[in-house]
Amino acid sequence: MTINEIAKLAGVSRATVSRYLNQGYVSEEKRERIRQVIHRTGYQPSTQAQTLRTRKTKLIGVIIPKIDSYTVSRMVQGISPVLARSGYQLLLANTEEDEQEELKYLTLFRENHVDGVVLTGTIFTKKHLQVLKDYQVPVVILGQRLSGCSCVYQDDREAAKELAARLLAGSRCLCYAGVTVKDEAVGKERREGFLAACREAGRPVGEGQTVEASFHVDSGREAAAELLSRYPEMDGLLCAADEIAVGAILYLKQQGKRVPEDIQVAGFGDTLMAQIVEPNLTTVHYHYRTSGEEAARLLVGLLEEETKVRRELKMGYEIMERGSTR
Repeated sequence: MTINEIAKLAGVSRATVSRYLNQGYVSEEKRERIRQVIHRTGYQPSTQAQTLRTRKTKLIGVIIPKIDSYTVSRMVQGISPVLARSGYQLLLANTEEDEQEELKYLTLFRENHVDGVVLTGTIFTKKHLQVLKDYQVPVVILGQRLSGCSCVYQDDREAAKELAARLLAGSRCLCYAGVTVKDEAVGKERREGFLAACREAGRPVGEGQTVEASFHVDSGREAAAELLSRYPEMDGLLCAADEIAVGAILYLKQQGKRVPEDIQVAGFGDTLMAQIVEPNLTTVHYHYRTSGEEAARLLVGLLEEETKVRRELKMGYEIMERGSTR
């Protein structure tokens, strides 16, 4: 089936069918006749021909750090339908938290002429900044704030500060288990929020009162063990991620500590495991799916609007108080 045959069956010119397929103006009567013919015949326009004609592939690259992450999956659930409604297909690239893989996929997507990229990166090196500066297609950063780029990010510092302040009100010795500060949002911003709350409460943080963990339950166990050995009087623990907090709770209970009576524990992310662990975890709820939707809308706007204005969008949060805090 060709455009000429579609035009003949619909009783219109070949040019009219071409305008219809490329979202140009066609009267409602002719549009309906063409639509019915296409529906009846099952005609599919050539993707290669459309790409050559419009210089668009209708493909969007989405780079994620972990495919098995609850928070990342929620973001992708937000991105996908927004792109689909705008006629774009999603190409998903999983980096396994390797920043070199991020750079590789950025290059791969550019070489394969995607129309745009959503990058849910965690660590931005000098090489990242140079690649993004020279990038030839629109990019939206999701989950981090990066100057000079359109981005959708969480209010990590303020969320950590508020949650830490609540824990400080009921704890004499509050400790913190974070992640590497190379991670601008989860690592740096949440740690700075914790420290700011301690300063405002007049509660200086001692050396060794914070440790660095990773996004795994076992790492949470190790972090809790290390902190408890340093500070046997610890009666509060704020963790930069739910996975760390859940591991901490499991370890503390193994040591005969009651949560929250002896030690309060809180996390970030409001993941499924936060609602399953006993007691249920007090945590920060971020609107991850909405964040994904907003990032996709920003990218579609950059692709389809005449004004290419970069925008930054900081999302809100909620503190979900549950049984792991007093």
